[in-house]
Amino acid sequence: MQSPRGKFHAVIIARWFEFLATGAGIAILVILAAVAGFLIYKAWPALVANPAELQKISWFKADSLLGYIAPLIFGTLLASLLALAVAVPLSVGIALFISHYAPRNLAGPLGYVIDLLAAIPSVVYGLWGALWLAPQLDPVFSWLTNKLGFIPLFAGYQPPAKNLLTAALVLAVMILPIITAVAREVFLQTPKLHEEAALALGATRWELVRMAVLPFGKSGVISAAMLGLGRALGETMAVLMILSPGTLFSFFLLKPGQHQTIAANIAAKFPEASGLSVSALIATGLALFVITLAVNMLARWIVSRRSEFSGAN
Repeated sequence: MQSPRGKFHAVIIARWFEFLATGAGIAILVILAAVAGFLIYKAWPALVANPAELQKISWFKADSLLGYIAPLIFGTLLASLLALAVAVPLSVGIALFISHYAPRNLAGPLGYVIDLLAAIPSVVYGLWGALWLAPQLDPVFSWLTNKLGFIPLFAGYQPPAKNLLTAALVLAVMILPIITAVAREVFLQTPKLHEEAALALGATRWELVRMAVLPFGKSGVISAAMLGLGRALGETMAVLMILSPGTLFSFFLLKPGQHQTIAANIAAKFPEASGLSVSALIATGLALFVITLAVNMLARWIVSRRSEFSGAN
């Protein structure tokens, strides 16, 4: 039993911990507001500039600021969604293998290797994509254009493979560790009672996964996918090193010079920018900030709706 002096110290420590936790929560809101305020303040000259002023910028090839930003938003979303479409099924499969299929002496090292992939710098992924992956994809893309070129998605391939699909595949590899790690941890949290009940009813391993593990982990997988999407949206160096840029609303995934992402565009043009051109680039960054915020809010909304059904809450 604690003495009165010990109880007093415990109360003081609890108060300080509450104060620090509250301060940390407020600090993140202040930082978020500061970033938003900085972007709006610095982008304002471009937001209020007329088209004639904007067209004095050497690389500005649009009728308005919105006309300049819109193709960049399109390229960013298209590359990120393609990466997500490739990475999510693969990540869920790897996470299920590690959590429910692999022998224990193999699951640990494999999970460590997957986590290690997240620590590789994006510039290394860019070098890997540009110097190794693109030449490997060249015969595949040529075959797609020759056999399925009547579909616009696969038409018009021109080597080297510095197109949006190559960039999306590299992005998929980059976000795969994040999605896998989160999904793996969620699958491992499946209540043992659910799993044992399924096995007691004679379920196979696949039926156990389908009836108990996946329903429980659905909201976690969605959260993991949104985290991966957030990284894909903001990825810069790998896309900059792989993609041949263009600013078109195009679904030709294999053609070079069709797309560009916001982050890569800022990185490419910022070193030589000054004055109004800096504001125009920051305005594109503001658009990326809003998109990322919207994606995270959407993820929270989806998870809050799904959690009550999955039992993950």
